[in-house]
Amino acid sequence: MLDATPLTRAVDHFADRLRAAPQSRLQRGAAAEALGLARELALRAQRLEDAQGPAREMPDAGMFAAADQIMVAGHDLALVLRTEGELAEAMRLVEEAQKRAGV
Repeated sequence: MLDATPLTRAVDHFADRLRAAPQSRLQRGAAAEALGLARELALRAQRLEDAQGPAREMPDAGMFAAADQIMVAGHDLALVLRTEGELAEAMRLVEEAQKRAGV
């Protein structure tokens, strides 16, 4: 079984930074960046669980929910990752999104 703890820690850290960010930063794009990441992580988890199933897009629940959305999607993905390569790619996505979000 793959240890995906680094991914869960990374999304938890990103979520904590979003929660601590001022509303103005969330409005300037940090929340949108987080939602985009959450959607991508959720899609990857769906594909790993059921490659033939229909893709479902995570809804936009508002800027104050973005932190929770990346945590849920990241933790879900961590449960289904199978390879070190998949883990590395997920970590790269989280790191790049956090940089773009500026938090």
